[in-house]
Amino acid sequence: MQRIGLVGDERFDQSFMQPSLEKFPQEELHQTEESMATTLVSNGCVDIRGRIADKRTTGGWKAAPFIIVNEVAERLAFYAIAVNMVAYLVFQMHQSLPDAATHVTDWIGAAFVLTLFGAFCADAYLGRFKTIIIFSCIYAVGMVLLTLSASIDSLRPPQCKVRPCPKATGGQTWFLYGALALIALGTGGIKPCVSTFGADQFDEADIKEVPKKYAFFNWFFLAINMGAMFGITVFVYIQDNKGWAWGFGLPTGAMVISIVILVAGIPFYRFQEPMGSPFTRFVQVMWTSVRNHLHGVQVGHQTELYEVNTNESDIKGAQKLSHTIQYSFLDKAAVVTDPEADTRNRWRLCTVTQVEEFKSFIRILPVWASTIALSISFAQLSTFFISQASIMDRKLGSNFIIPAGSVPIFSVINALILVPIYEKVIVPILRKRTGHSRGITSLQRIGVGLFISIFAVASAALVEKKRRHSPNPSDMSVFWLFPQFFLIGSAEVFSYVGQLEFFYDEATGGTRSISSAMFLSEIGIGSWLSTAIVKITERATGGEEKGWLRNNLNLSKLDYFYWVLTSINAVNLAVYVWIAVLYKGRGGAARSVRSESVFEMGDGALLEKEDD
Repeated sequence: MQRIGLVGDERFDQSFMQPSLEKFPQEELHQTEESMATTLVSNGCVDIRGRIADKRTTGGWKAAPFIIVNEVAERLAFYAIAVNMVAYLVFQMHQSLPDAATHVTDWIGAAFVLTLFGAFCADAYLGRFKTIIIFSCIYAVGMVLLTLSASIDSLRPPQCKVRPCPKATGGQTWFLYGALALIALGTGGIKPCVSTFGADQFDEADIKEVPKKYAFFNWFFLAINMGAMFGITVFVYIQDNKGWAWGFGLPTGAMVISIVILVAGIPFYRFQEPMGSPFTRFVQVMWTSVRNHLHGVQVGHQTELYEVNTNESDIKGAQKLSHTIQYSFLDKAAVVTDPEADTRNRWRLCTVTQVEEFKSFIRILPVWASTIALSISFAQLSTFFISQASIMDRKLGSNFIIPAGSVPIFSVINALILVPIYEKVIVPILRKRTGHSRGITSLQRIGVGLFISIFAVASAALVEKKRRHSPNPSDMSVFWLFPQFFLIGSAEVFSYVGQLEFFYDEATGGTRSISSAMFLSEIGIGSWLSTAIVKITERATGGEEKGWLRNNLNLSKLDYFYWVLTSINAVNLAVYVWIAVLYKGRGGAARSVRSESVFEMGDGALLEKEDD
């Protein structure tokens, strides 16, 4: 390998460029460059014909509504199922309340953990748009099977009014679980891609489009809640009054229509091509750094690190990343140990960008882990919160009874009101005080959500204690549950959007789907942890007959369980604040980098680290 020049050096020979430049008058060339700079995106996105996307005809709010409609329909269908699935398992499949609650949280957990698989497919092979389309179709098939399960008598046990009721057969149970599995798989493919695909429609290098991207995250969250609102009101009402077949069939139709609408937006989309599996690149960095470490490789001030000698990075479609000194052990993967070796073999030599991509992923893991406890609280929305509502007075006026599955509307309405107020009123006020473009940072916004969640679960414990000690618990109005739903909705408004912003901004170009999936997977892990806590509480306090969580909620001590969750949230907040204070993001880590000189070395470049 031979040093042939210094990047940025006046001695660097550019004579090979002159013939092409001399063909154009200087003024015409300047106008052409200026026009291209203002109309073509800089993030590598292409249009449907494979050309660099033009801002005038693609992306922005021309494309975003099609994406949002798909998410509204997916959330509508998901919540129409999730909030009433406990009731379906108890009254139609004849399962016990604790078993039904754990099965639903397990299913929700699987749906969100599968987002890691969906993100892998998008980043490695399919791209985000194709992944959304394919998994939306899988979702629709699952919805059709669920509708059949609710429509055909032979797929459910016979109706029963006096307990104990006959259990569902193995075939009936597995048919239902198969339908739910397809829905979970569909959710896993859609969720990590739809928000990032929407954000891809805005060019980060365009100062006019950056604010629109952050506004998109807020309106995207608003769309989720609109879908949830229709799912837990209109469709839950239909389930309770027109039957389960109609209640599941109509969301199925909405999902199919949304796929058609998503396809209709193809001419307006900006597409990011698959960049290869980030997991493979992560393993390559780990393997190579450990291998070099065992061979005695050290990283010092004068150590040369490898980078490709091209404008773009070695990762398809991704930009180069600056070197940082954090996690310096991983830099050993980019140390050139044999100048004559094949520099294209990433199992023996990684690029600086590849190493920095892995570092960026590692940096977000503590934040990710410290927000999982919030998802444990969210899991109660579709289980015990609904169970409480089902045995309370749900009369609204003299003739209308609120369906138990529609009670989470308290949380949704709060989000629908708070998001526009936050975006249009609170953010401008905070921006004037803090100087931050978003009013407060993403980490601060997440922290506010975690703080509110403590009071949400505490209020649930207080209300449940009052209900349990009431002379006639069934006469207590369901509106007593309003504070816990309102507060959990407020916590979600701050934390969910904050996490969307944080995980997108801190991800590199090649890991945005995976980063989004990491955020969503914590919802699934939180659901599984909720199941584990329920099981532990059951066994530790006397089982299903004598413990805190019994089949009969009036005989249970659910408020004790809520106090356990409150304690977990309080401890988690302290841990999160500690992590957030110490956190150094991509920008902060980059500011700590030593000065570097970049040397072109044939098909690559070496970074020669100097003293600070």
